Order: sequence, then C-alpha cells, then structure tokens
Amino acid sequence: MALHPYDLYDVRSLLTEEERAVQDTVARFTDERVIPIIGDAFDQGRFPKELVGEIAELGLLGSSLPEKYGCAGLNAVSYGLICQELERGDSGIRSFVSVQSSLCMYPIYAYGSEEQRQRWLPDMAAGKVIGCFGLTEPHGGSDPANMKTNARRDGGDWILNGSKMWITNGNLADIAIVWAQTDEGIQGFIVEKGMPGSAAQEIKHKMSLRASVTSSLFFDNVRVPDSNRLPNVKGLKGPLGCLTQARYGITWGPIGAAIACLDEALNYTKERILFDRPVAATQSAQIKMAEMARRITLAQLLVVQLGRLKDAGTMQPAQVSLAKWNNCRMAIDIARECRDLLGGAGITTEHAAIRHALNLESVITYEGTETVHQLVIGRELTGINAF
Repeated sequence: MALHPYDLYDVRSLLTEEERAVQDTVARFTDERVIPIIGDAFDQGRFPKELVGEIAELGLLGSSLPEKYGCAGLNAVSYGLICQELERGDSGIRSFVSVQSSLCMYPIYAYGSEEQRQRWLPDMAAGKVIGCFGLTEPHGGSDPANMKTNARRDGGDWILNGSKMWITNGNLADIAIVWAQTDEGIQGFIVEKGMPGSAAQEIKHKMSLRASVTSSLFFDNVRVPDSNRLPNVKGLKGPLGCLTQARYGITWGPIGAAIACLDEALNYTKERILFDRPVAATQSAQIKMAEMARRITLAQLLVVQLGRLKDAGTMQPAQVSLAKWNNCRMAIDIARECRDLLGGAGITTEHAAIRHALNLESVITYEGTETVHQLVIGRELTGINAF
C-alpha cells in the first residue's frame, strides 16, 4: 500500500477520532475558504476579516478553554492540528487565531478574575470581541524584562504610559492585554478600545505576514480601572506563560506551511517538462523532496509527543523551544527549496511557496527568535545562562 506523501509514518493513526475530526473540519475550511482568497489578500496587504465569523462558528477561538465560557474545550493536540491546518492556508490566519486564543483569551482565563472571564471570554469565542497582546517594545525584542511601559496607581485606577510594537491584530482589536512595569512588578491590564490616550497605528510596507494586521500601540496617560487589571499574576511569569501557550501552537503551524509547499512542488515538478522529461523524474528533484518529507515527518512526530505531554500537564517550556526552533527552521528551508523547484514561477504569489517563505521569516522570529530558543536548550544542557 502506498504511503501518504505528507504523512509517511502514518502519524494520523496516533490521533483520536475527535482529533481527526477536528483536523478534517479545519482542513475543509482552509481548502474551501482560505486558499481561494489568500493569495489576493496577501498581494493587497489585507487581512480577510470576512473569515472571522466562520472561524468563530467552527469553535477555533479559545478552543482549549472550558465550554462554560463558550469555548470548545478541546485538548492540546486538537489545538495544534487547528494551527497546522490554518497555517497550511497562511501564517496570517493562524497568527490571528493564536493571538486571540493563546495570548488574549488564555491570560484572561488563567490570570483574570471570574468576572473578567464572564465578561470577555464568551464574546471573544464568538468573534464579537477581538484582542491583541502588548508585550514587545521597540527597543526590547528578546529582552522583555527591559520593559519601559509603566503603570502607576491613582486612586482606584492605573495611569498607563508607554508603547508596544509588532502587535498582531492591533488595529482590529477591541481590547489589548498590555503588560507594564508597576511598583509591584510587571502586571497585565485589559485596555479597551477608545480609552482616552490609547491609539493604534498599523505598520505598513511589510513583505511578510501581509494578510495579517500588525500595529504599534501607544499609551499616553491612559486611565485604566483596577477592575481591568489581571489580578492573579505578577512578574514576567505572566506574559511568558502566555508565550509558552502561543509558541506551542507555533510548533504545529509551520508543518502546515511546509506541507502546502511540498504539495505544490510535487504537482508542479510532475507537470513541468524539461529536457524531454518531468522535473520530478530527475534525481536532484527527488532527493530534495525526499529530504522535505523526512523533515516534515520528524516535525510531525515531535509535535504529537509535545501535545501529549501538554495534555498530561508535564510539558516544559524548553521542550516547546526545541520544537519551535526545529519546526520553524524546517518549514522555512522547505519553502525556500520549493520556491527554487518552481523556477521563475516560484516568485509570484500565484504559487504558495514564496508567500509561505516570506511569512515564515516572521514566524521564525516572533515569540522567540531561533537563537533565543537555541540558547534555552543550551541552558538546559549546561545549566549556564548565556543570555
């Protein structure tokens, strides 16, 4: 029996019936609704907002959170499969869902009050309220402890000042989860759209994640009531805990991008005739695509085990770092190699490879650069912090 070209080790057989159903549902959505429009959206630099309602109806927003808040209550592997299938369409679509789910809904659930959960999570799950996550600052990057944004108490309120950069969903967002230095350590605040002194400015001229909204956020003496402060966490463990959740999804997403590129390269090289035979008949093309399949297979096995560890409650942040490092590097290498196999046609967005390659330049950088994750593993091995 022939092996499946994108699942050589039958990783799908390791999934439960529910997990396979989730994957199939999101795969259909990606095939029918995302792929037909995403090339044009990327060209236009436009996030396809018309898909948000359908994404919400499928239960993809906050999918791992409890049903009592209007969420699907799925396990970690199912969330990973959602990310994989969405990124098979485009990293921008997966980023939208990741930010809403892992960086906005998760901290409200994990660090917020019950009143905050009831107020925000059902509407966020329904796509009625969009969130963004304000941690990164213009000078900060990989050093979030060097945060300049600050909040000071003023009676029953907080006065917030500072700025954030590279914020996915920034100009779409109804609320921002903003992390700021206070006299009591770093704390998180729910900043609502329209609060006087808050503003978002979309970042233009991007050559990556063009079908995604990326913004700068500005806070000039924004008065935030204490009821909008996340009460159950202080210090960097708050935002870093959110990043671990989001990075977990990112370990799965690039597999989808890599599969999309390999699928395109396989079909193209079978049809493209050079020197009286298909490009796929050449040893060089077969070796390249075999190497892609090998790396995709290793990535698939890595994330399934990571997901099982997460569902068992034993997953460690360093394990997420290893998978993010490996799988983002795998995907960007494959996207570039597939672009090469497509020849001149590969530079146009009529084909997927160049779009995925450009998007992955962001994915390999955000939420921990490749170097940062390598150093995390180095610290685990040596016990010495080289940051």
